[in-house]
Amino acid sequence: MKKSIYLLSLTIMFVMIGCSEDFLETDNLYEKSLDNFYQTPQDIQEAMSGVYNAMYTGGVHSDEAIAANLLSDMMLGGGGPDDKSAKNVDQFQDPEEDTYRDLWIQTYNGVTRANAILEKTEEADFSSYFDTATEAETFKAQAIGEAYFMRAFYYFRAAKFFGGMPLILKIDDPRDAPRSSFTETFAQIAEDFVAAINTMPTVQFQQIPTSEYGHANKWVAEAYLARAYLFYTGYMTNIEGQATDQLPLASGGTLGSSEVLAYLNNCIDNSGYGLASDFRNLWPYSYVNQSAGAVVLPWADAEGLSWVGQDGHSPTFGTGNYETMFMVRYAFGNWDWSEGQKYNNRMPLFFGIRDNSMVPFGQGWGWGTVNPKLWNQWDNADPRKEGSIIELGNADQGTDGYEADKGDHETGYFNKKYTTVQHDGADGVRGMFYYLYDMNHGDPMQLWAAQDYILMRFADVLLMHSEISGTNTGLNLVRQRVGLGPVGYSLDAIKQERMHELAFEGLRWFDLVRWGDVESAFGETIDVRNSGIDAKYSVQYRPETKGLVPIPETEVRLSNGVYQQNPGW
Repeated sequence: MKKSIYLLSLTIMFVMIGCSEDFLETDNLYEKSLDNFYQTPQDIQEAMSGVYNAMYTGGVHSDEAIAANLLSDMMLGGGGPDDKSAKNVDQFQDPEEDTYRDLWIQTYNGVTRANAILEKTEEADFSSYFDTATEAETFKAQAIGEAYFMRAFYYFRAAKFFGGMPLILKIDDPRDAPRSSFTETFAQIAEDFVAAINTMPTVQFQQIPTSEYGHANKWVAEAYLARAYLFYTGYMTNIEGQATDQLPLASGGTLGSSEVLAYLNNCIDNSGYGLASDFRNLWPYSYVNQSAGAVVLPWADAEGLSWVGQDGHSPTFGTGNYETMFMVRYAFGNWDWSEGQKYNNRMPLFFGIRDNSMVPFGQGWGWGTVNPKLWNQWDNADPRKEGSIIELGNADQGTDGYEADKGDHETGYFNKKYTTVQHDGADGVRGMFYYLYDMNHGDPMQLWAAQDYILMRFADVLLMHSEISGTNTGLNLVRQRVGLGPVGYSLDAIKQERMHELAFEGLRWFDLVRWGDVESAFGETIDVRNSGIDAKYSVQYRPETKGLVPIPETEVRLSNGVYQQNPGW
């Protein structure tokens, strides 16, 4: 955790320096610039911290986890009567003209910083900083490959929401470039992921030091290439009506299923990642009894849960996590920083139980109440059901003290993967991470969620392999982990498994879009309580939007007509 805090501080310093403007035509003797930076390994490490900093967004609806979950059929808008923005996103409305602008801005902050590393590191010589030439070349290859990956990551993250993006691939590329087509954008994404795979060193996960945990590697790039392949081919086939099983490359040619499967096979066979023995041990609630020093979650005690932690194979807390491959690393926020809360995981805060401070599940703003149809159709024999959803009013879950009618769209269910976990201690009832990381600062309720947000884990690699190959091996390995029997391969089986395995992990919305299921997933009427009043809830998806959100109106205006707004907005 101390490493994370140090990198966070270093990132903020680097970004502040990197954003300074040279208004005078004089030599810059005191500040870092493109001319005097990127010359030492420390320079590259600081620059890479700036690249990763763009994963954090100030605007809450630009947070991928918040936006994608609200858009999906698993979560309702929720919140209180005044939380209109969450309800609007949930209802496919956008009365605010810049709802997702921070996502757009941070995309190009990350891309620009990655471009600088790519251009400057290629010509750098680091041999004098290492004992051997091999070590210097390995460092350089990792830095270049990582920059390729992060550029692809940012364009992919944005393209899933906005569609085709302006492609800026050099430091000096014009900033008024027009939007590229959906196909051109994904061709560049694929090109960069392949470059990352081919450039980064082949190092098994167990051999990657804990200090590098959270950085991309070859295996993460292979997994993301498969995710991009599935989204692109599915979107073009089912949304655009242009059936394809090929992912284009910017340099020419395409990648088909056999090439993508070869990368996935390499990841599965050689990466060193694997499934946690118990699905429920991936989530912080599995550690709350140990942290509290008492049984505050009887169910976790009865099930013998033991958290794997979130610092890789050698965590400070937990038994060792070999499943999480890539994540947004959170530490703490600080009200003294500009947009300081964005360095804190806001999903537990915004999606936490509204106005109920219980032990072990604390309070939040009550957004994203869980659709009861998910609970009702889920087999009780599947431990992921109780492992993913909080059932309110249940003593075994520590929620028997729940008081209803505090917010809107109440269903009696909240997500359990990303929620505030708390217990009593020397400073009273505080969040578990407050005690684990000695987070004595600011307003703890809004700043103590230091839980990583998982972007890629090994279970998804197995499920993607089954979906692309049309075989059941990966599918059944995921089912076997939770004690479920084998099934034959079918797309319906994949859909069901992904819904249960990856619930609330920000993937469901994009799965619905790429499968062409987004229209049929909505429209059902649900009984809810709106701040103490019985009500009916339903969402009407608007197919004219093609599964995309609006380009920020400020960006459209600034482009002077170069950008055209997405359809339906």
